[in-house]
Amino acid sequence: MEEVKLTLKLKKRTIERGKRFARKQKTSLSKMIENYLDKITQQESDELTPLVRSLSGVLKGKSLDYKRGYSDFLDRKYK
Repeated sequence: MEEVKLTLKLKKRTIERGKRFARKQKTSLSKMIENYLDKITQQESDELTPLVRSLSGVLKGKSLDYKRGYSDFLDRKYK
């Protein structure tokens, strides 16, 4: 894809913190902002990811007594 230059007006302190963070992540501030914008605009609607879609309905009709399940797990673990 073609890259286009964009000028943003941000607080100096925000830019400095962003650059420090980007350095620690071994990336650039521009790349971080690009990744962020890609992520928040990629699937704006209620569209589900393939993983979530594949898991939908797996527990349908099942009783989810998580406290009982955890209690049973601890009983088995510490017997």
